[in-house]
Amino acid sequence: MIKSMTGFGKIECALIDRTISIAIRSINSKQLDVIFRLPPTYRDYESDFRAELVKIAQRGKIDVSISYTMNAENVASTINSKVVVAYFNELKLIAEQVGIDACSHPDILQAVLNFPGVFDADSKTENNEEKEAVLNCFREALAKFNLYREQEGEALIADILIHVKTIEDLLLQIEPFEKERISQIKLRIENLFNEFMPSTQIDKNRFEQELIYYLEKLDITEEKVRLKQHCNYFCETVNEENPGRKMGFISQEMGREINTLGSKANDVNIQRLVVQMKDELEKIKEQILNIL
Repeated sequence: MIKSMTGFGKIECALIDRTISIAIRSINSKQLDVIFRLPPTYRDYESDFRAELVKIAQRGKIDVSISYTMNAENVASTINSKVVVAYFNELKLIAEQVGIDACSHPDILQAVLNFPGVFDADSKTENNEEKEAVLNCFREALAKFNLYREQEGEALIADILIHVKTIEDLLLQIEPFEKERISQIKLRIENLFNEFMPSTQIDKNRFEQELIYYLEKLDITEEKVRLKQHCNYFCETVNEENPGRKMGFISQEMGREINTLGSKANDVNIQRLVVQMKDELEKIKEQILNIL
């Protein structure tokens, strides 16, 4: 299934003594780039979080933010008073050195409460049950994140296939102009010859041979066939697992054929269709950048 590299998943889980909030966000990136924002309590779990994440995320810049709030009845019992006093005394000494009365600034105490290690819950824990509960919360957030990516991927591919179909329709519109183009080119060359050289001096057979050779150079049948094949291949590729890179390569081949059509066109109507094809292809390329 096609997935977008843009994703979001958020969940809150209630444990015995706290409520955990987990948010996972991602944007486009050629490689997998993960940033974890964890409280001290869960820093030892980072490798476990990463192992779960890489199972579903192959590429993208991913930001994982985990925080928690202690339940009201547990906050008082979890404050490490020794750590608070130590922090406050250090700040008090610093305040005296700069001429500030620490006791008259209650916000200093509030700042202390935000320091690491103030709560016993911030200390290192080896509680396997708690660890598994946190990992289960993380897996739930990942499931939401993955579902978001899948839904975004479905919307992206539906939009991309519309643009591919438009290119195929434009390709069909070339045919009537192509037949008229050949006759116009032939007439224009004949008129130029008649203008600069008497018709009696023209070798009709040689002229026809050179004209055929020239028109073969301007023939766009092969380009049309290859472009159609690339469009078909592109549509088949969307059913593969993680086709983003492959779709990018196919779109490049589509671009080459469209450019060649334009260079051989020699017709304003065909050129106009080619410009529209290029516009549709650029939209496809922009969307492919979002696909995993």
